[in-house]
Amino acid sequence: MRTSVKISGGLAELFGTLDENLKLLERTLKVSTQLDDGQITIEGEDADVLRTRQLVEEYNELVSSGIHLEAADIGVFLRILAEDPGATLKGLAEAGRPRSLGKKSIAPKSLNQRLYLDAIRRHDMVFGIGPSGTGKTYLAVAMAVDALLTKAVSRIILARPAVEAGERLGFLPGTIQDKVDPYLRPLYDALFDVLDPERVERLIDHGAIEIAPIAFMRGRTLNDAFVILDEAQNTTSEQMKMFLTRLGFNSKAVVTGDVTQVDLPNGRRSGLAEAVNVIAKVPGISFVYFSERDVVRHQLVQRIIRAYEEFEQNRAAQNGRKNP
Repeated sequence: MRTSVKISGGLAELFGTLDENLKLLERTLKVSTQLDDGQITIEGEDADVLRTRQLVEEYNELVSSGIHLEAADIGVFLRILAEDPGATLKGLAEAGRPRSLGKKSIAPKSLNQRLYLDAIRRHDMVFGIGPSGTGKTYLAVAMAVDALLTKAVSRIILARPAVEAGERLGFLPGTIQDKVDPYLRPLYDALFDVLDPERVERLIDHGAIEIAPIAFMRGRTLNDAFVILDEAQNTTSEQMKMFLTRLGFNSKAVVTGDVTQVDLPNGRRSGLAEAVNVIAKVPGISFVYFSERDVVRHQLVQRIIRAYEEFEQNRAAQNGRKNP
């Protein structure tokens, strides 16, 4: 099949330095192209040509609507499009645009963060798995706030296992909320970073935002809500199954965690690690995996995470040699 499309946007941004994006487009979408007087001719298999044509048309549409894309952004998008047949340039650009949420503008800072935001936008249930500092919880909270402010949902529910509490909760002073608040503090921190604390408190008072231990989810059906389960590696198998079956109509669920940081007592299996194996192939659920390359904290954090990963790999290799 052969077709031609007029390019209304900037050629330099679309094709990149020394046509690197054009070469990437040809390689990833399996087409050949030819440029003549601002018009690109595409040739290849029907499905590949149609997808490439759609990409160029979406690029024209984005440019005409005032959205400026850098050549580097388009290169990142092309790589995502190659890995995800369901992704579109328009969808990726929308997921990657800065979002003004209260006092802050939020934008992804890595390829996996872009994939994560796009997955949250397109799926009702998303797992974000990887080390701390990669923005898993922060970006999920930002998307939840965006959904609440745009009235896509009527409430946000943030849950976290209070693993360290156990039976000792009864010996802490105050109400049950006072007792569990120390374990939920990271969720408050994320909210306060996106919205003014006074506004967060008002939304909590009105029931539009709820922050609670995962145990409080039992027996509920969560309709018209954006639900986030943080530190999911510290859920038990029973807790994870219970949480995943709470989702109601017009709701989204984001589950975040790091399977290498399990704090469950007595060697109990992590509900998150089990869920990865049990529901990985269930249609409608997206898994996004982060690595130390996605860490957006101090650069030393990346190096520390990498050092621990190497240490664990070496220890596993040594144990393997001892126990053939």
